[in-house]
Amino acid sequence: MAIKLHNTMSQNTEEIKTIKDKEVSMYHCGPTVYKYQHIGNMRTFLFADILRRTFEFEGYKVKQVINITDVGHLVSDNNEGEDKVEKSARENNQTAKEVTDFYTKIFLDDLQKLNIITADTIFPRATDNIPEQIDIIKKLEEENHTYRTSDGIYFDVSTFKDYGKLGNIDLKGLQAGNRVEFNDEKHTPYDFALWKFSSPDEKRQQEWSSPWGIGFPGWHIECSAMSQKYLGKTFDIHTGGIDHIPVHHNNEIAQSECANHVPLANIWMHGGHLNWKDRKMSKSDGDFVTISDLEKQNISPLSYRYFLLQTRYKQSIFFEIEDLEASQTAYHRLKNRIKDILDKSKEINTSEIDTTIKDIVEDDLNTPKLLAYLWDLVRDEKINTNTVEKIDSILGLKLLEHKNIPEDILKLKNERDVARMNKDFKKSDELRDAIKKLGYQVLDSNDGSEVVSN
Repeated sequence: MAIKLHNTMSQNTEEIKTIKDKEVSMYHCGPTVYKYQHIGNMRTFLFADILRRTFEFEGYKVKQVINITDVGHLVSDNNEGEDKVEKSARENNQTAKEVTDFYTKIFLDDLQKLNIITADTIFPRATDNIPEQIDIIKKLEEENHTYRTSDGIYFDVSTFKDYGKLGNIDLKGLQAGNRVEFNDEKHTPYDFALWKFSSPDEKRQQEWSSPWGIGFPGWHIECSAMSQKYLGKTFDIHTGGIDHIPVHHNNEIAQSECANHVPLANIWMHGGHLNWKDRKMSKSDGDFVTISDLEKQNISPLSYRYFLLQTRYKQSIFFEIEDLEASQTAYHRLKNRIKDILDKSKEINTSEIDTTIKDIVEDDLNTPKLLAYLWDLVRDEKINTNTVEKIDSILGLKLLEHKNIPEDILKLKNERDVARMNKDFKKSDELRDAIKKLGYQVLDSNDGSEVVSN
């Protein structure tokens, strides 16, 4: 057997053959650090984490890059409007570096909270790789893929006959959907900026000299340059959110393949959206929830991770906050049930279990099936420490970690038990809320109650 993954380019699930035996190279489109990343953004990086964990489970050496976009991402995907970082700096009366350093730190902290592995991961910043971006633009210019307008150097999409091949994008449909902006200097509406000129009317905080004039790189060229620098002209897997398919990833493919004459990546993978049940979560309109927001509502990042693992990475998720609360309860029940079983020190035969785990792990990151299988093993009390460690090396839920509950919390829990026994449900609810405000949760069952840390 081998790892099987869904390839957006071929639209098939394929057995993976990496460029180097037992080594995998992966590039994940990272955050634009002008604002907090919302929990939908973080789902994309959890997907990348599961991908990494899967390869490591199978004995692969992983080389992983997550870029940091700290310049050049304008308010539209097609490089029109104001730079998001410059706009944030102006509105907050800060330097661009203060803005990007702050939001980069928050992003890295959120990765840790979600137990996303970052050891040896490369996090290159776009601003640290300007010469590499200029070099690619020079190549494209030499091979007649570019033209100049009053505001920058553009890639001429008509020079790449396979433009839109990722996702079989219908360019007429794309235009009708208003994903491209009108600019009468463009040869086609889909042409995109490789280098933008600084406006003579406004001094930018982030700008550089180039063969074409003072300016800054376009968003798309940044990923091509950084992936090539750290992973080579062709690497194994490129991932991102499904929203990157129509524009950003097709632009990456066009400029990279025209510059290098080889495929950019052998496998393209995309994660689905995370939506409120009635609307899309979006940074652009300010309607979003962060990991810190969840913590303020006493929902732990690992409970959110559990929630996400119940759905395949490429499927959209529709939810309300009550769904996260239900997942948190299920997550704590699972951890406590595992602890109870392991405390009994029961011997089991794990050969068949190990085979099943491997089959599930190799099936296109099938975390819902793996989680369901773990629950089956728990119900049948067919687990030992080694089995849980194997499954958790993929799920990353810290299933064997337990915190000691402080005495004052246990005292409140005991008071609540008495209130419930006396059918004083008003007091019982008040004590449950008091415990919750302190960062703990009460789980009730037929056998009594227990308190767990969020």
